[in-house]
Amino acid sequence: MASASEKGARDPAPGIGLSARLLLLTIFFVLLAEFLIYAPSIGRYRKVYLEEQVSDARLATLALDATPDEMMSRNLESRLLFFAAAHGIVLRYSDRRMMVLSGNMPGRVDATYDLRKKQSFIGWISEAFAVLARDKNRILRVIGPAPREPDVVVEVIIDEAPMRDKMLGYSTRILQLSLVISFITAGLVYISLQWLMVGPMRRITAAMTAFRENPEDCAHTIRPSRRGDEIGFAQRELAEMQKELRAALGQKTRLATLGAAVAKVNHDLRNSLATAVLASDKLANIDDPEVRKVAPRLFKAVNRAVALCSQTLNYAGGGLERLDISLFHLHELVAEVAAALRAPGGMAGIGGMEENTANNAETGAGNSITILNDVDFAIDVAADRVQLFRVFYNLCINAGQAAAKTVSVSAKLQDKTLIIEVADDGEGFSGKAREKLFQPFAGSAREGGTGLGLVIAHDIMRAHGGNIELIGTGPAGARFRLTLPITDALGA
Repeated sequence: MASASEKGARDPAPGIGLSARLLLLTIFFVLLAEFLIYAPSIGRYRKVYLEEQVSDARLATLALDATPDEMMSRNLESRLLFFAAAHGIVLRYSDRRMMVLSGNMPGRVDATYDLRKKQSFIGWISEAFAVLARDKNRILRVIGPAPREPDVVVEVIIDEAPMRDKMLGYSTRILQLSLVISFITAGLVYISLQWLMVGPMRRITAAMTAFRENPEDCAHTIRPSRRGDEIGFAQRELAEMQKELRAALGQKTRLATLGAAVAKVNHDLRNSLATAVLASDKLANIDDPEVRKVAPRLFKAVNRAVALCSQTLNYAGGGLERLDISLFHLHELVAEVAAALRAPGGMAGIGGMEENTANNAETGAGNSITILNDVDFAIDVAADRVQLFRVFYNLCINAGQAAAKTVSVSAKLQDKTLIIEVADDGEGFSGKAREKLFQPFAGSAREGGTGLGLVIAHDIMRAHGGNIELIGTGPAGARFRLTLPITDALGA
């Protein structure tokens, strides 16, 4: 079990969890979106402001039409300029240019903007930000057509500071609105995320942590929801994984217990075997034909029981022993397997053979199998001869139990790999057996089998750096492919 410090190191640090990060990201992206909207808006705000200045200036000049001889008092002129927020107004006609209203005219004009000229969208935005960044007042000359009078051009002299103040006020309102929208949106996203993702993820994490601390406790199995999204899928997969892992752990525990039990049983059976050998020797000296007939069968039955227990013990007790690698002809090894299968009782007397050995003498499966040895005699194998013998022998016995009459063995060298194919004409494997073919106590193709034969064959091939796989099965038989790496000691 992990210590408290280790557990704390795996916990997410406060303030940087998924919710907090998404909250900050939501605020950032909303503000970014608002800025992308604000930039063209402030540019257009400045443009409209200048157009309104031109329009207000033209309205101020219309007051002259109501005065006799187009003359007005100085007081009225000052008031018109005040309401127009201008220093002076000039009207341009097609044939003349005239100063209509003028007050305290500044000594110079800092910049001139002609609204009649088309300006790019980026230009208006850049000039608007330049105005906001400037802290000094400037005198501007704004030129533009009079509203609804295209033949009249209005020039107005204004201060830039009032426009800048209004642009700052507009920007402040946009910023405040953006912040309100950002926090509201982020809050809603935060709550939604807590409900849809963070909460379920925390429950998944808690279930994983509890399962890691005590995987055999069924109370820590997560209860998946009915959600059809990725979270629901993750919950269901986690529940299934916990179920399978718990079953695997239980099986390993049972295997460990089985190993201890079989060790005791195997010891007792070996003692019984010794007694049976002595008894069979004495029985063999009896002249009664019936006794002479029963004694060898009794000896073989006890010996087969010991072999089966030894095999189970070897698997449960840690697998294969250290490999004894030697160089030999593969053709000769297959021939030895064929000879062992033709012998009366097969390999029933050898301890540690596969699960099917005990049944071989009784069923006669081995004696009815014809081995077609198609292996080139020139192919040498650098491997553990005894262990590789077990692999071929067990495959042939499995074929015999599947009602096969013929087993063919072929081999070829390809890309620094020895590929061996073992095919039979039996009944093949069922769908259930194929799914767990190399799992102990689960992949047996017959009723009452342990399923250890192919498991041990698989372990032997893997111990040699190779593999065994079922590449075809059906009513016409099964086909296995065995691969072994070619080393410096192996060649053709």
